[in-house]
Amino acid sequence: MHLFELTRALVDTESITGNEERVGLQLLDLVSALATQYGGHAERSEVEPRRSNVFAFWGDWPVVTLSTHMDTVPPFVASREDAEFIWGRGACDTKGIIAAMLKAAEVLLESGQRNFGVLFVVGEERNSAGAYHAAAHPKGSRYLINGEPTENKLALGSKGALRYQIAASGRMAHSAYPELGESAIDKLLECLAEIRKLPLPSDDLLGPSTLNIGTISGGRAPNIVADEAAAEIMIRLVGDSAGIRDGIAQAVNGRAEAREVLEIPALRLGSLPGMDTTVVAYTTDIPAFGGAWGTPFLIGPGSIHVAHTLEERVSKRQLEDSVGIYQNMVCQLLQN
Repeated sequence: MHLFELTRALVDTESITGNEERVGLQLLDLVSALATQYGGHAERSEVEPRRSNVFAFWGDWPVVTLSTHMDTVPPFVASREDAEFIWGRGACDTKGIIAAMLKAAEVLLESGQRNFGVLFVVGEERNSAGAYHAAAHPKGSRYLINGEPTENKLALGSKGALRYQIAASGRMAHSAYPELGESAIDKLLECLAEIRKLPLPSDDLLGPSTLNIGTISGGRAPNIVADEAAAEIMIRLVGDSAGIRDGIAQAVNGRAEAREVLEIPALRLGSLPGMDTTVVAYTTDIPAFGGAWGTPFLIGPGSIHVAHTLEERVSKRQLEDSVGIYQNMVCQLLQN
């Protein structure tokens, strides 16, 4: 299939996290065809029932691996295209990237290049289950080219993430007599106000840390003093988290419980001469790989600003350019 046709075919296969089976089989068919035609090896690796990573390589072993994730966020949005863009869920995050990597692999194989592979994983949008599974089953790769929308600029670093649930408890009472109760919502709001005042570090490369209060819930009715309340917060890390952890502990200080959900460290990533560069604020599968698939590089077509939105799209020009970018990176890294 043509690059644009392949992108749309992948977008039109719904693969919201947890439902990757169909797109995984679709990808297995595609890489198996290339493996048959060019003497490679293709396989599925089960992560969970009906959820499998897809891997293929050509040559003695995969010195360089092109990799991205096959799952998307909800809701499913079917593809469409105009003269400039392909639209739909996953167009840039990351069905277009998968298509570009497959086309780059095809060009490399036609030119006689070997000793590289492709790896497509499940679960990046939720918990990186596929990347953790792949990290436990390495194939000897020395370099990992991870695909995420960077507008075809090589990312020199990515911010990490520190996620907490802040939970407060109280005592119910009739709202006409609040002195008989203890409001969990009041406690939670006081804690969040203190957390918002915390000084957050900055980094010369990655920029400032940022805080987002993503959800707030609690209470039972307007005329009842709330006995429970909770919020979810996310801090984008640019370095060590110890100071932020201490600050959150002091902010809640007996009024609520701060429950850590996850931490993903900030990263410095690989660079190559002659490429446009950027820094990204989002997290990726790269920390979950833990170096098991080699030195990581991060690059892909499309803008993260439209990913996860109903306006998700990828530039056709960037898609075409990315095929050559991936091809050139593989060739350059194979010479190292």
